[in-house]
Amino acid sequence: MRAVARLALLMAIATVALGGDAASAGDAPGLLPINLRVSGGEDNWHADNDFRLDWDRPPNAESSSIAAVKFRVLDADGAVVIPATRMPWDATQIEHIHVPPTPGIYTADVWLVASGGERGPAVSASLRFDASRPGEARPVAPGGWIAAGAQPILRIEHPKGPIPISGLRGYAISVDRGSGSRPCAVLGRCTIAETDLGGGIDDDTTSLGILPEGSSVVRVVAVSGSGVSSTTASTTLRVDATNPEVVLAGVPTGWASDPVRLIASGRDGLSGMAASGPNGPITSISVDGGVPRIEQGPSAALTVSGEGIHRVSSFARDAAGNSGDEVPVTATVAIDERPPAVVFARAQDPAEPERIEAVVSDPMSGADATRGSIAVRPAGSHQRWRPLPTAVSAGRLLSIWDSDSYAPGSYEFKATGFDSAGNANDTTRRANGSRMILANPLKAPTRIQAGFEARRRTAKAIDYGRGARYGGRLTLASGAPLGGLPVRITALFDAGSDFSQRTSVVETTADGTFRTELPPGPSREIEVTFAGSRVLARSSSGRTRMAVAAGVRLRASRSSARVGGAPVIFSGWVGDLGAELPAAGTAVELQFRLPRRPWSEFRTVQTDARGRFRYAYSFSDDDSRGVRFQFRAYATGGDRPYEPAASKSVTVTGR
Repeated sequence: MRAVARLALLMAIATVALGGDAASAGDAPGLLPINLRVSGGEDNWHADNDFRLDWDRPPNAESSSIAAVKFRVLDADGAVVIPATRMPWDATQIEHIHVPPTPGIYTADVWLVASGGERGPAVSASLRFDASRPGEARPVAPGGWIAAGAQPILRIEHPKGPIPISGLRGYAISVDRGSGSRPCAVLGRCTIAETDLGGGIDDDTTSLGILPEGSSVVRVVAVSGSGVSSTTASTTLRVDATNPEVVLAGVPTGWASDPVRLIASGRDGLSGMAASGPNGPITSISVDGGVPRIEQGPSAALTVSGEGIHRVSSFARDAAGNSGDEVPVTATVAIDERPPAVVFARAQDPAEPERIEAVVSDPMSGADATRGSIAVRPAGSHQRWRPLPTAVSAGRLLSIWDSDSYAPGSYEFKATGFDSAGNANDTTRRANGSRMILANPLKAPTRIQAGFEARRRTAKAIDYGRGARYGGRLTLASGAPLGGLPVRITALFDAGSDFSQRTSVVETTADGTFRTELPPGPSREIEVTFAGSRVLARSSSGRTRMAVAAGVRLRASRSSARVGGAPVIFSGWVGDLGAELPAAGTAVELQFRLPRRPWSEFRTVQTDARGRFRYAYSFSDDDSRGVRFQFRAYATGGDRPYEPAASKSVTVTGR
């Protein structure tokens, strides 16, 4: 048997000291583990004392000829630290060999045992373990501010204290803006790829390249030969080489409707903007080329007023003398203090009576193309205005009033428009000065009659696996036909169906009629709707019911059965068209009766996931001789989207 040997399982199965069974002895030289290897490399130091060994089976050995595998572990002085352990199967791997927590080089011996008890020669591998942490290595960087473009040299002080037995692989370095990064992804461990200076303890100097302006934090760890890292040591470097930044606060993103107060702020995170007299930091701001306002320190403010477009300019000087006066920061302030004009269209479009349109105009900032609304309420009332979905474009507000959703009567409308400065205005008047009032209904009412077959019945029972013919007529309220228009036929299936609904669209004929074939499937309700048009009101037929009987069949293995003899096998199925059966199947009642007598249940069986069932029934009563029995299967429906139904009956005569 092949198996992965886990140490806990090994110790639970058998831990046997070899006694005189020396690991190097072997009276079956052909039983030699081939290519014994240490996971992670035999020559590499490991930071964890958990090792795994793998090997290949001898090429000429059959699995049945190897009865067991033995191994043991020795320390550097040859003392046994893991006694010889027997694995009573043909293994090719040992997992979780835990050497002692003391760093060092350990030796693992592995040998095979034949089914006759003969031992093969041992093969050895080195287990190099070192979890000791090197001393802290401190980074030494240039002091003071570093000029732009300079590439500072980082020197690393050698770790203090003893060097780990695995030696010092080198150093790992990270540089960031103070975000708290680590030289290595895992705290206390570094991979070879993460060791930036991998030339050993003396590989201690490197260029940090060009650093970004501001403070950068350099972090360094020393890395042992097994990848264990020291505690992190850090130092900070600073770079300053640019003018102070100037920010203008209070500048509107577009037009403003009132005077605007602006504040210019000088920012310098390095040498700073703290006021220190006339020759120190200053901030300047001016409007339309006028005399600037100059303040000592990091800020200056003024108010821009008057309709029109104004240009603002500002600069700052930091404590180091860096100044942005040659390339000042500028902004534009536009002010419009008057509201726009808003009017409704002069009249309704007869082809689109529900189209409600208003015009917004403003000579200064222009109409806002993103804001505006149209609202409605009963005319002459004090009800709250009810907003309508409104499309806003440059200078125009447009709503399509869903008049079908409102009761008959008169309704008034209000339009609210904005200019680009945020000034608002509203109106309830048309462009000719008349009030914006409409009388509902605006559109011609329609009616749908629909049902099954020619008589348009509102409910119909359907056999399993059969469809139905469905149709109706679309007319005006007066009865005049509406031809060439689409109607939507929606089937809403009962719960448990494979789908919740299906929709089809058909077009009415010249006399307003429409027809469709409803496909086989589960029970459902049918509804026909007309979405209306620009001049015709929408309408609905209301729901009709299509009740579909469950599909169930039954058959008997023979037509006669001997009393006390072999049973009759009843089998059958329940249909799953459009409604997948549950994995546990569904219940089916098996019923019987004598001719012209009521049906009686004698057994309830469960189908499989495909709807099939089978039941063996034996005749044991002598009174059954010569009696002709009728049998049927009855599907109750349960939670399935079908109506209860029975199969055709089968006849079995007792003899």
